Amino acid sequence: DWEQRKLVDLVDRVTRKNQDLVSELPLTISAQYGLIDQNEFFDKRVASKDVSGYYLIENGEFAYNKSTSTDAPWGAIKRLDRYKNGVLSTLYIVFGIKENNPVDSDFLVSYYSTNLWHKGIHEIAAEGARNHGLLNIAPADFFETKLMIPQDIEEQKKIGKYFEELERLITLHQRKCEETKTLKKYMLQKMFPQNGHSVPEIRFSGFTEDWEQRKFADFTWDAGKRNKEDLDLEPYAITNEHGFIRQRDAHDDFGYMKDTDRKAYNIVQPNSFAYNPARINVGSIGYYKGVENVIVSSLYEVFQTDNYVNDRFLWHWLKSDEFPRWIEKLQEGSVRLYFYYDKLCECQLYMPSLEEQEKIATFLDDLDHLITLHQHKCEELQNIKKFMLKNMFI
Repeated sequence: DWEQRKLVDLVDRVTRKNQDLVSELPLTISAQYGLIDQNEFFDKRVASKDVSGYYLIENGEFAYNKSTSTDAPWGAIKRLDRYKNGVLSTLYIVFGIKENNPVDSDFLVSYYSTNLWHKGIHEIAAEGARNHGLLNIAPADFFETKLMIPQDIEEQKKIGKYFEELERLITLHQRKCEETKTLKKYMLQKMFPQNGHSVPEIRFSGFTEDWEQRKFADFTWDAGKRNKEDLDLEPYAITNEHGFIRQRDAHDDFGYMKDTDRKAYNIVQPNSFAYNPARINVGSIGYYKGVENVIVSSLYEVFQTDNYVNDRFLWHWLKSDEFPRWIEKLQEGSVRLYFYYDKLCECQLYMPSLEEQEKIATFLDDLDHLITLHQHKCEELQNIKKFMLKNMFI
């Protein structure tokens, strides 16, 4: 059976001051990143210049930040893992596990990732509860809070190890995702010609010919047709993040078209691009690769390309640094800036043979798939963690 224990039976309060300036590293607690360097988290130092009066916290010790936030309505309790030591404001409550190890440290880290301890904090928070966003909690009351733990320390270790491993996997996929995004950004710069050059810096072997400069007017045409016959087609919207998305799945700002006159909307055929001329500067463009026609707001510009253009190649160019430069140069308007199809037609890009376009598109698509894979893996693991945190503790 698990047993109820008071925190004071398991840990000792730490009140050592940094009077010998053992550390000059001011820390803060983030609900997401744990105990972290203030400079890294805030991009500035919040601590005062003289940190000799601060608490000195050592690696493996815990701290409770009584500041509340959306992510941490009752504050956050984290262990110092990233650094050998650091300093914390005396507003924090710092503690370490007792010498006879009555509780496993990793188990405690996992326990304080649940919301089971919130009830105890809620009960001791003084009336008025908050002072400048800080919960009004006396350290003596904090250490009287109770938690349920397995009597067998081996079970504690198993649970702690399990969550440590989950966290390691989540971090691994997050890092892989960021690395792949960085690689893609780099390759977008290097695989398209820059600064007036007619060839890119990085090419696949076997391709040596110069790329040809072409205007959008040469290889695209306006493909937006009004839904005059009032066909019952699925309404779509375009978001910055996801491109084409069914309007019913989109944000409320788009509204829903069930009571709208569908004849006023544009038909979009498969393999078409569409964008919002008022939001193209923030990436509001999509490519529709479905198999059936859909409809979008008549505010959108819709276009298709000639058969010597690989649409995925063009898509990646539109997402490179080059396209936003053209938008900035050509968009028009006084209060709100617009970028209609006639302006798009003035844009120019260098284009290789269809075979080289396909190679580039496939390479960049593969990077996109890798990014998505790591994102999905991350979400999956976070869902498992959330479920297990809910079900492995009492």
